[in-house]
Amino acid sequence: FMPCTSQFGQRLVYRRPVELSETETSSARILTTLDLVTLGVDYTLGAGIYFLTATVLCFLVAGLSSVLAGLCYAEFGSWIPCSGSAYRFTYVTMGEIWAFITGWIFIISYVAGAAGVALAWTLAFYYLIGNQISQAMRESVLLHVPHVLVEYTDFFAMGLVLLLTGILALRAKESVLVTKVMTLLSLLVLSFVILSGFIKGDLHNWKLTEEDYIKAGFNDTSSLGPLGSGGFMPFGFQGILRGSATCFYAFIGFNNIVTKAEEAQNPKRSIPMGIVISLFICFLVYFGVCSVLTLMVPYYLIHRGSPLPEAFLHIGWTSACYVVATGALCTLFTTILNYMFSSRQMILVMAKDGLLFHVLASTHTSKDIPIVATVVSGTMAAIMALFFELIDLVDFMSVGTLFTHSLVAACVLILRYQPERKNEGNEAQVQEENRPAAEKLTLQTLFFPGSPTPTPLSGQVVSACSSLLALLLTLLCLVLAQWPHLLSGDPVWITVVMLLLVLITGVTGVIWRQPQSSTALHFKVPGLPLLPLLSIFLNVYLMMQMIAGTWALFGVWILIGLAIYFSYGIQHSLTQNFGGGKSNMAVLCGGKNVSLLFFLSFYFLCLSAFQLCL
Repeated sequence: FMPCTSQFGQRLVYRRPVELSETETSSARILTTLDLVTLGVDYTLGAGIYFLTATVLCFLVAGLSSVLAGLCYAEFGSWIPCSGSAYRFTYVTMGEIWAFITGWIFIISYVAGAAGVALAWTLAFYYLIGNQISQAMRESVLLHVPHVLVEYTDFFAMGLVLLLTGILALRAKESVLVTKVMTLLSLLVLSFVILSGFIKGDLHNWKLTEEDYIKAGFNDTSSLGPLGSGGFMPFGFQGILRGSATCFYAFIGFNNIVTKAEEAQNPKRSIPMGIVISLFICFLVYFGVCSVLTLMVPYYLIHRGSPLPEAFLHIGWTSACYVVATGALCTLFTTILNYMFSSRQMILVMAKDGLLFHVLASTHTSKDIPIVATVVSGTMAAIMALFFELIDLVDFMSVGTLFTHSLVAACVLILRYQPERKNEGNEAQVQEENRPAAEKLTLQTLFFPGSPTPTPLSGQVVSACSSLLALLLTLLCLVLAQWPHLLSGDPVWITVVMLLLVLITGVTGVIWRQPQSSTALHFKVPGLPLLPLLSIFLNVYLMMQMIAGTWALFGVWILIGLAIYFSYGIQHSLTQNFGGGKSNMAVLCGGKNVSLLFFLSFYFLCLSAFQLCL
């Protein structure tokens, strides 16, 4: 029984050799750094910029989390310049089971993104024609179950997704020229919004008083309830955190730059620069649009479906509202295609790796188009657009992306402290060479390693400490979610927080004392190990702000994925056929224990967050 269990555990943590990732495609390398920045901005400035509204601080927190994740993606793009995004990163560092979970989450995130943007597109279209279609559907079909089903079935959004699925099935690649044109159009429209907002904005909307609420029709200000109070932070600190978790959706997309590695002229340089520059541009745009929107219109009058067009209508610029709505239609159209393209590519990559059904990798013989993957992803997006609310799709996409960003941060933290591999031959021989026969773990070697370069023992220490930190940070976020008890001075909760902080500081200190890899890269995350740990902490804490319905849907999707992996993927994995399958970059020692700790941390996080939401 024990040998079978050990063999099963080893199969779960098989790692894909990097050389397979680097040579598996022969796409023409035509994309420059400017092209990648354009694609990143186009992906990121989607539905969020036109239909998500929040305070400036919400976007600031969400932007900070995205910047930290972007730095980790940028370093990983330098380590492994291959397509597949976080899926490939986890495959070559943490093992097959985590690669599958990451890819599976990305699939539903892209599909939910396509469905959400389709709903946003229809909202803009309905606005242009006077909301007649939406009103008719609202009166004819009502299915509303809060946080589960949409108020009314939007057949127009479903039809739009199916139409774009057909278009995507007829072309092999995205048009970089069209992307550049649409990105330029979007930036022009948003620049007009920002300039107009600063001209017509009123700082008084950030300093609302009780008289303002009474003038607005709220005669009994004590019953404002969900409206909040004030102008700049109407919902307080808790509102900032909840809004930041939702606003994180606004920054989703920069990681898609990594999927273009095989088409970049100089991926090790262009990918990090593309990620950082596009994130910076998008943050400035979101910051500007959010600021002027809340200056133009009091927060309680912002329209939930079409905030920007309604804002111009509020200040009397009727013609401008139609210009903004038309710009949104053009931008969102390409964003839907981008999400659908990314979802089918992720399905295709996983199917080629044997983790998903091989039929999903079937392509059109003449145009090399993955027809089956396109139809499957399009059908899923159409169903989600028909039955789910826009805000629920946004939250669902956010929680999945936050989780994958946490995995990438953990991978960067582990990878930087691993020893270089000098032998690229037989895996067994390499393991024998790297076996730490003369090294023994003592308290002195834990804090004062004898080697200036990473050793197998130091790599094991960092892997184990990283897993322990993931668990401790999860526990800390669970406790901090009870912040009213902390503010009340409850000694029990304060003691728990202090104890966790001491443990986290101590384990972080152990990692900090270990030698780092001296491999020359075009970009490295500064401040290791603090910045990756801060990224994990922010991501997990934002995940805690999600509602119970989001966690329920997320849990069901993960269970479906694990059922597919254990019934099909683990038996047909392409990595299993390459004799060992561990990465030639680094042997992350104690793989079974590391993966087990990560899995327990994730399970505890999901279960506890769901119970807290209830």
